[in-house]
Amino acid sequence: MKLSILAVGHRLPAWVAAGCAEYMKRMPRELPLSVVEIRPEPRGVKNRGQLLAAEKIRLQAALQGFSRAVVLDERGADLTTLQLARRIEAWMRDGGDTAFVIGGADGLDGEIKARADDILRLSSLTLPHALARLVLCEQLYRAVSVVRRHPYHREG
Repeated sequence: MKLSILAVGHRLPAWVAAGCAEYMKRMPRELPLSVVEIRPEPRGVKNRGQLLAAEKIRLQAALQGFSRAVVLDERGADLTTLQLARRIEAWMRDGGDTAFVIGGADGLDGEIKARADDILRLSSLTLPHALARLVLCEQLYRAVSVVRRHPYHREG
């Protein structure tokens, strides 16, 4: 099974790219993680609906071939790391690749959310998109460490 983060946005700070690269490198061979940047729609004179519609088309194309889409949204399920690890275990049993979708500055088109297999949130706090990407990379690594019984995650 492969894990991918499909993130609308580009030109992230070097420290975000370096952090994500570090966690991707640490992932086990049987569960690789990648980050795919989706080009945001140029803002110009377009309204929010037009921007989201254009980004939706790019996201739908990028989601081809994934068995499962998990949208990151502030109104999504609030999981602990252990609960995320259990979901990943279930997904591994079911098979198929999983895409985690992070929207751009204006969020995600409702159709992307409606078609998602799962909707999760990273925090009750508002996170900048670059930081959300890095936090997601770290939490996926941590959850996979739990699944593999690696001592990276310590309870209590």
